[in-house]
Amino acid sequence: MAVWSVYLLLCHGQRIYTGVSTDVARRVAQHERGTGAKFTRAHTPIALLGTTTCASRGEALRLEHRIKQLSPDAKRALALSWQSGLAPESPSDTPHKHAPPAP
Repeated sequence: MAVWSVYLLLCHGQRIYTGVSTDVARRVAQHERGTGAKFTRAHTPIALLGTTTCASRGEALRLEHRIKQLSPDAKRALALSWQSGLAPESPSDTPHKHAPPAP
């Protein structure tokens, strides 16, 4: 059974790409060669910000979708939490990019 991962790439223009793969190293190499996603062909990857594993492809895709709703700052914070091993179960603890400011 494949282990699915969600990963975040820092790209040119300070853009952050969120992706899903069973082999993050292979997928990042594809992005760097220009044979990955359309987004990373337009915004060349600079660095892998972080990765986390999921129990299934469906779980990885749901997490990817939730992460894509976050602001760039929230994505960076999430990647830092993955690196430190303090990742929440979901990014729901992080403010949504369209959420109104806290009072």
